[in-house]
Amino acid sequence: MKLATLRNNRPDGQLVVLSADSTRFVSATRIAPTLQAALDDWTAHAPALSALAAQLDAGAIAGQVFDPAQALAPLPRAYQWIDGSGYLNHLERVRTLKGSKDEELQSTRPLLYQGGSDSLLAPTDPIRVTDPDLALDFEAEAAVIIGPVPMGATKAQASSAIRLVTVCNDISLRRLVADDLQNGFGFFHAKPSTSFAPIVATPESLGTAWRDNRLHLPVRIEVNGNLYGQPNAGTDMHFDFADLIVEAARTRPLAAGTIIGGGTISNSHDETLPIKRDGIGFACIAEARTVEKLKYGRARTPFLKPGDVIRIGALSPNGQSTFGDMVQTVTLV
Repeated sequence: MKLATLRNNRPDGQLVVLSADSTRFVSATRIAPTLQAALDDWTAHAPALSALAAQLDAGAIAGQVFDPAQALAPLPRAYQWIDGSGYLNHLERVRTLKGSKDEELQSTRPLLYQGGSDSLLAPTDPIRVTDPDLALDFEAEAAVIIGPVPMGATKAQASSAIRLVTVCNDISLRRLVADDLQNGFGFFHAKPSTSFAPIVATPESLGTAWRDNRLHLPVRIEVNGNLYGQPNAGTDMHFDFADLIVEAARTRPLAAGTIIGGGTISNSHDETLPIKRDGIGFACIAEARTVEKLKYGRARTPFLKPGDVIRIGALSPNGQSTFGDMVQTVTLV
């Protein structure tokens, strides 16, 4: 089952059910007006939403054409957005950046940070910056939306709480990282609003692409139409999503509608940009620059600047965008 949230001039938008091929939708408001409302009573609402999706796929309901440009983030404002560090390869590559700390690279317990969740960006919203020299970076990630999780949850409880899967762009302002980490309580100014793909899918609807609490799909990133990376989200993920949920619930319960990010997708390789059509590449600029410094003695790839267009989407085996693409233009405020 695939779901999305469409614009309706209200902060939380309108919940819709999509066809399996993501081309058509039907309103789900008679079941639940918003995605958060559906998550609040998932046991009751999920079967009804699934039945509606089956009717749409069978042609019993005509539906309307789905336009991703009309979509908000699936949860335009969420109770909680927590980003994790599932990929040790990413930590290894970026720990040399200014403001990072060697001791933060650990393989026994994942790192987490709590981001702002009151204004999550739609997939076609511009990425707005107040200064062109803040070292604007993208971070392509897989993410899950969960049901309620008790404090001190087991891994089995964490796994069973995963309701929906999608991808996101955890936008970073690298020039502000050092100040946040050294002078504050952690990431704040360096992490503006995160953007999300237009579609969320239930784990079971993803088939073999969802297994071992990981999304096994390549996530393709293009900057100004040029291929930047297509790492597989299921490869080299040291901590899976259940691990991240367990860590997040170590000292607190988690509410239904909490979003958990898997961290910047990072596969081990020795490539540099530009990559070949079948290359792996990078899910953030910081990694590409780190590899360039090691190989060439200096970073050659620039950070994003006003006017740049970034596209991020997870690709199914047939080459279709599983959750729809984020297509965003960097805009100077």
